[in-house]
Amino acid sequence: MASGIFAILDDIAALMDDVAIASKIATKKTAGILGDDLAVNAEKATGFLSSREIPVLWAITKGSFLNKLIIVPVALLLNFFFPIAIKFILILGGCYLAFEGVEKIIHYIFHKKKENESTVEVLIDDQKAEKAKIKSAVLTDFILSVEIVIIALGTVVERDASVTVQILSVSVVAFLATVGVYGVVALIVRMDDAGYQIIKKSEDKGFLAKLGHFLVKALPYVIRILAFVGTIALLLVSGGIFSHNIDFFHHLLPDLNSTIKEFGLGFIIGLVVVVIVTITQKAYKLAVKK
Repeated sequence: MASGIFAILDDIAALMDDVAIASKIATKKTAGILGDDLAVNAEKATGFLSSREIPVLWAITKGSFLNKLIIVPVALLLNFFFPIAIKFILILGGCYLAFEGVEKIIHYIFHKKKENESTVEVLIDDQKAEKAKIKSAVLTDFILSVEIVIIALGTVVERDASVTVQILSVSVVAFLATVGVYGVVALIVRMDDAGYQIIKKSEDKGFLAKLGHFLVKALPYVIRILAFVGTIALLLVSGGIFSHNIDFFHHLLPDLNSTIKEFGLGFIIGLVVVVIVTITQKAYKLAVKK
């Protein structure tokens, strides 16, 4: 009886060891996407009132966990029964990321703030903007999560791992992706509050007070940098999806630097998608008016 229990424990230990090794390798392979995920979602989780930052971030985090709960089992099932579908899902997701990246650039260049709006209207717009930004962040997280899960799954499959190891390893990577990314995002969005607390406790004297002031003053610049990096990340990730999953783009301009190539692909395809969406929206509005 005792020997049977020890045998089971030994099998469990061996399984956990395989999962740990596979998860470590998969996490390394997805490190670049995780960095882009951090930049994109940190930018999306900022720009709110201080009192709304944590509630908004928690709403996005819950959405991210739900995304993983959907993506992991679906990716595993598709990999077993219909692996070609994963490529098409990635390409569609890449089109959305490219669209969002180019739309941000166009919005930054051409958008002008409306004037002469009443206080009530601004408040309503802010509430709607908050919900819209959460929805956009969760959708972007979904697409980036698909990329992360599929890369992790591909890494585990390459090692000829068992089905159990595949399921556990991909689940571990998905969980760490959410906790790691949004944990760091939480630290970023609360920089200024941490700074104020440090200033208060140090009575605005000495090194700690200077550190507090630095954190408070640095946050707006960090947000601007994240907005810029997040936009670039969207185009790079989408361009990478096109380059790695479409043979024509993969073999196009082989001597060109991969980063420049992926950014260019993301931008050009994103611009095409923006034009298509804009024309479609205008055609729909005309049809509705008629």
